[in-house]
Amino acid sequence: MAKKNIKKLTVTDLIKKKEQLKQKEKSTEELYVPSLDSYIIIQKPSRALCMEALSVAQNDSTQDKADLHMVYNCVVEPNLKDIKLQEEFSCVEPMEIVEKIFEAGEIGSISGYCLKMAGYSDSVKAVKDIKN
Repeated sequence: MAKKNIKKLTVTDLIKKKEQLKQKEKSTEELYVPSLDSYIIIQKPSRALCMEALSVAQNDSTQDKADLHMVYNCVVEPNLKDIKLQEEFSCVEPMEIVEKIFEAGEIGSISGYCLKMAGYSDSVKAVKDIKN
């Protein structure tokens, strides 16, 4: 197996990639939702949103709300924050719309995909592991 040649990142490289990095902040993905036989569009969560969701997940009294929080805030199409949509589904609390539309397993999967978009997975590796 050939060794990978990995380049060291420099300040000059970062400056050249400035616009590209800015665009990544607004990146979106289309996710197919089997129970709805349609796709939704999610937006990459901000660091602040990820920290909120992780904080909610670590609190025993709110742990079950972490995925709901992430999905509610990352799904951009359809707009889950639409008041008319929430009224039609008789939502008392805004985030209830998530549970009324998606299956339980889908909520976890969507939330996980959002976190993955933000780099909360095996996104970085030791260079020595890549070269070998």
